Amino acid sequence: MKKLTQPLKATHFGKIQLGDKGLRCAVLEDNSRVILYSEVFDAFDRPVRGRRVINGVVKSELPGFIDASNLKPYISPELEDMLLNPVTYKAKNGRPVKGYKAEIIPLLCEVYLAARQAEKLTKKQQPLAIASEILVRSLSKVGIVALVDEATGYQYERERRELHQILSAYINEELLPWTKQFPDEFYRHLFRLRGWKYEPSSVKRPQYVGKLTMDLVYDQLPEGVAEELKKKTPKSKRLHQGLTEDVGNKHLQQQLTRVITLMKISSNWKEFMSLFNKVHQNDDQTELEI
Repeated sequence: MKKLTQPLKATHFGKIQLGDKGLRCAVLEDNSRVILYSEVFDAFDRPVRGRRVINGVVKSELPGFIDASNLKPYISPELEDMLLNPVTYKAKNGRPVKGYKAEIIPLLCEVYLAARQAEKLTKKQQPLAIASEILVRSLSKVGIVALVDEATGYQYERERRELHQILSAYINEELLPWTKQFPDEFYRHLFRLRGWKYEPSSVKRPQYVGKLTMDLVYDQLPEGVAEELKKKTPKSKRLHQGLTEDVGNKHLQQQLTRVITLMKISSNWKEFMSLFNKVHQNDDQTELEI
């Protein structure tokens, strides 16, 4: 009979802040680092559930955040072992809880990045690949900082939470190209003036919205900018991500403010386009059709 082992005790507790996610973690008495079981589900925006069972048949032993069939080819044996054998340890109150080894986070990120490179991700999985890329880059930067600190002895002078702060800063830096540049207000007024039903939560919009956005915003930037953006921006990215932060995005925001202001004071599309063409007639731009 296999001898049952007692759960390890956690000696230190804390929380890692990864972007907008706070993941509870612990260091165990054997020096292993773990992240609370439910927090890994939260990191990947998935509800906590065990193995997938359909009509009484077990379809997957893997947890719900990584059990999609298209991801299975990219799960390494090391990662699969971690997924199938979570760690049980004693929480602060002495009760046993489950967790995963902390190394699971970058390994999970690698799955989504490998699947994206092979063009095997679904549309719903694409945001997780973006988040994984941001996280892996950020962790690598913090890793080199930690190595230098250890080599020089600076780790003993460093404030306790400084690496945490560095990680947060790097994640914010990596997130910058993905931040939303077009506010909901722009789309809300655009839909109102066009007589369309506006649903903020919907990712589906009429294809004509793209043309209007190009006409009203991008084509009003300095001559040649819009054409160059369309040439150089990959299909996986948005046009504004090709603009420089100090000049290009500032011009973009100025044009958006101008357009939204005109939208606010307009009662219908015809009135808006009339005002728009008057405002832009001195900008050497082609007058748009109403």
